[in-house]
Amino acid sequence: MRVTAAVVREAGQPFIIEDLELDGPRDNEILVKIHSSGVCHTDIGVRNQWLPVPLPLVLGHEGAGVVEAVGSGVTKVAPGDKVVLTYASCRECTMCVRGEPSYCEQFVLRNVAGSRPDGTNALHGEGDIHGFFFSQSSFATYAIAVETNVVKVAPDTDLSIVGPLGCGIQTGAGTVLNRLQPSAGSSLVVFGAGAVGLAALMAAKVAGCTKVIAVDIVDERLTKATELGATHTINASTGDVVEKIRQITGGGADFSVDTTAVTSVVKQAVGCLALKGTCAVLGFGKAGTEIQVDMLEFLMAGRTITGVTEGDARPDEFIPRLLELHRQGRFPFDQLITSYKFQDINVACDDSDSGKAIKPVLQMV
Repeated sequence: MRVTAAVVREAGQPFIIEDLELDGPRDNEILVKIHSSGVCHTDIGVRNQWLPVPLPLVLGHEGAGVVEAVGSGVTKVAPGDKVVLTYASCRECTMCVRGEPSYCEQFVLRNVAGSRPDGTNALHGEGDIHGFFFSQSSFATYAIAVETNVVKVAPDTDLSIVGPLGCGIQTGAGTVLNRLQPSAGSSLVVFGAGAVGLAALMAAKVAGCTKVIAVDIVDERLTKATELGATHTINASTGDVVEKIRQITGGGADFSVDTTAVTSVVKQAVGCLALKGTCAVLGFGKAGTEIQVDMLEFLMAGRTITGVTEGDARPDEFIPRLLELHRQGRFPFDQLITSYKFQDINVACDDSDSGKAIKPVLQMV
């Protein structure tokens, strides 16, 4: 079938809207009509080839839509079901069996290899098009997915806003609720008030943290952080960030979350911690980016640095949980979203890079 897709043909160059041919679903696959897709920093990073996924490539990994058709072996969803698309896993490795699919031993193969695990692709056009990014490539009007990365949602779900739950929002919120699990009354600092950071901030409020601090260099984002529940905000371009956090918390924060992937900022995120505090590192940076800390200070303070992928989330459980919190008014992730027509994908990416938009979401329907 003919579909419209956004194609990256050269590193760092704008997306090109093209008509491509999409194969029908195999026995274990699902054809989804994409209604919307979030633009994640990972998409922009791969477009810039910080992660060298083969080009030409169709990106997009925060899709939401309606199931159009299913292969003969699919039992999880049926045509007409509304779905959110997320990351894929194998279901069979040690980590998947342990209930930790975000650390699937085949995560790279099934999400960032640029093709199906067997090396084939369902998209075809000029050149050898790669198009199975996160087992979806949802920067298109239709996408092929698999059972492990499809989450069925309620019939009344607003498909124009839920796509980001599949990655960015899930990552920020899950880091707090699933990995850090702060106790009520604890303190948490978020470095970077973008979509991932603000999702972590909202989750900290859900968890009962009483001091929630947002750090950024864009005042508008700090204002949004306050609206979403931050008790304190710090513009990192003015003054000693670590000292300010110590003053606010009375010695240091219990938890910190870095979403920036900037080495100097990660150092602040570790340095602001209280004794035995934990810093979760989420930022997607260039391969080879290193974290540097003072070893003696790290040792004597008993601090922990931990990486987190996809918020440690089991999507079939966690995405409905976030939707219920949203329904209750406790997790207003829709306030992060700016909608764009699909054809304006490059504007959406520019606005994300500049900080003008917190979470751009492309509307295909």
